[in-house]
Amino acid sequence: MFYLVTGAAGFIASRVCELLLAEGHTVVGVDNLNPYYDPRLKDYRLARLLGEAEGFAPGMATSSRYAGRVAQRGAFHFRALDLENLGALEALFTEFRFDAVFNLAARAGVRYSLENPHVYLSTNAHGTLNVMEAMRRHGVKKQVLASTSSLYAGCPMPFTEDQPVNTPLSPYAATKKAAELMAYTYHKLYGLDTTVVRYFTVFGPAGRPDMAPFRFIEWISRGQPIELFGDGTQARDFTFVDDIARGTILAAKPLGYEIVNLGGGNNPVSLHTIIGYVEAALGKKAALNGKPPHAADMRETWADIAKAGRLLGWRPQVSVEEGFRRTVAWHGENAAWLPQIQL
Repeated sequence: MFYLVTGAAGFIASRVCELLLAEGHTVVGVDNLNPYYDPRLKDYRLARLLGEAEGFAPGMATSSRYAGRVAQRGAFHFRALDLENLGALEALFTEFRFDAVFNLAARAGVRYSLENPHVYLSTNAHGTLNVMEAMRRHGVKKQVLASTSSLYAGCPMPFTEDQPVNTPLSPYAATKKAAELMAYTYHKLYGLDTTVVRYFTVFGPAGRPDMAPFRFIEWISRGQPIELFGDGTQARDFTFVDDIARGTILAAKPLGYEIVNLGGGNNPVSLHTIIGYVEAALGKKAALNGKPPHAADMRETWADIAKAGRLLGWRPQVSVEEGFRRTVAWHGENAAWLPQIQL
């Protein structure tokens, strides 16, 4: 199969690319390489996909080394491209004939969306609209669209896909809801087959440096106090990135229009428990720097994943504790350059 993966330098999308390539597919990955977080981590992920990760050394912190590049290795093609540029998308869809699109690009980050809501609306809503317009014009019928558990704010747990999600606590969540609704409209008007996958607190090797798992591991490794928002009893349905990538790929089957939770499916795991997993893996104790809880943060998340089992035959395979052991091991293997990453 011939797939387009948007946001290919991102944490989840880069792993989806790796698994698709391992299955023998051809993948075109696009990313605008924005500097919301340290672009050197995006460089590392692309370097893996392009066979350039041996002896990886980060470059400048201000921009990606792949900015403006067209690159290829085997069945993987990379284009530095912004989804807000409809003309560039049109040219891409003219150059390649895609069987399906994994539309995983997004402006991520709940807290930063309160500081700069305009870029979230333009990327998450307008960019998604551009992708669907290009699909419609070029006869591409299948899309897997990444969404978020942040939409479930105010809903009773465990969260099910049929719950009303009309009380988002951040511009990030609101713009992801807008993308879901636009996808439904294109399904009804033009027959676009979309599976929306709502992700629950994804963690793993090469994760985002603005998220707690990456920061906790690095702070404890460096002997620095952890910045802990709230009292540490707040909990999340942590899900290992390999499980998320598998579920995302399974969602490419024809389904019409469906929303599917991809989460751990267990009782929520507290931040204190996560810190304990990291301490055990590192053999070091954490120092805590407590801060007030953030207004945009949900207290707990917990996914009902029964629908993913029924429709996709998917269940997570990696436990949270095992996932953190693997993630801490990756940090150790890359300790030569990770301390340069801005947290």
